Amino acid sequence: SAAAFENVTQGDAVYSRSSDGKIGKAIANDTIDKATCIGFARTTKTTGETVDVVTHGQLSTSGLTRAADYYLSATSAGGITSTPPTGSTHYLVRVGKASSTAQLIVKIEAPLVRN
Repeated sequence: SAAAFENVTQGDAVYSRSSDGKIGKAIANDTIDKATCIGFARTTKTTGETVDVVTHGQLSTSGLTRAADYYLSATSAGGITSTPPTGSTHYLVRVGKASSTAQLIVKIEAPLVRN
């Protein structure tokens, strides 16, 4: 857990900013720092509050496709998608697999550069 440098919502994919260790929303189309997802926000927090991060295990969420792999979104900060991001300016970051429509098995992989 660490302090948030921006508001985060429960279930947002998050990263730890390398400059100060504070938590913010991860995204796959920016710097490698922002694409290095460390987990998911356990609860909604505002700037300055301490964020607990789910780094492994099950994450309760909604709208998933059972048995689909999920990746860090390149279009929505903190979001995940079952469609791998494409394009040379995006990172490919697998974050887990849906065990049901409401449960994600969190298994975060290191960002891969898309060429």
